[in-house]
Amino acid sequence: PRVLEHAVDSVLAFDGDRHHALRLLRAVKHRYGPTSELGLFEMTGKGLVGVPDASALFLGDRRTGVPGSAVVPTMEGQRPLVIEVQALTTPAPPQVPARRTTQGVDDNRLALLLAVLQQRAGVAVAQHDVYASTVGGVRLVEPGADLAVCLALVSAYTGRSLPPDLAAFGEVGLGGELRQTAHAQRRLTEAARLGFRRAIVPAASPDVATMQVVRVATLAEALVAAGLTG
Repeated sequence: PRVLEHAVDSVLAFDGDRHHALRLLRAVKHRYGPTSELGLFEMTGKGLVGVPDASALFLGDRRTGVPGSAVVPTMEGQRPLVIEVQALTTPAPPQVPARRTTQGVDDNRLALLLAVLQQRAGVAVAQHDVYASTVGGVRLVEPGADLAVCLALVSAYTGRSLPPDLAAFGEVGLGGELRQTAHAQRRLTEAARLGFRRAIVPAASPDVATMQVVRVATLAEALVAAGLTG
């Protein structure tokens, strides 16, 4: 296959979760253009149909007022997508190691975020089973989703739900700081288009019309701004 890749102009990857109707088309190689673009399709009874508004599809069945749910404007290549992240925590049985189960969230990244929550934000989740997943079969691989994952985890742990019109993004560092992420303007604009009126973001993020942008420097400040602690 590698020999064949060198001979052709484009290599496309078509993937998706078999339990979901959404299918993703990515350009792994494109000799005359970018490889960062993403095509989204839905499998229907009549075959594949293009999805004109993927963010609305991901949020179509979202229930507001439920602890453990957070919304993140993420980037798939050059395309902004607004995705729901869900989390659940339960006390682990005595003398049994706590479980970490993920779907659509990187296992190692979740372990890192749990350690930062424990040591930098005082959220003691070490003795709890933790479950984290994304809705719609999308896999979150970029660090810009860190803050939303943390908010979902703390929301599930405290039993406090996040405001229904709140979105959040930002990379979480080992020191508990919130780092800037790329394409902040596009993320916020996409969230505002879908009706979100508040966003918790890193300190250097820009303003967006029709949206209250709450800038924070640390994860602890973000938890307070979201009404989960303090």
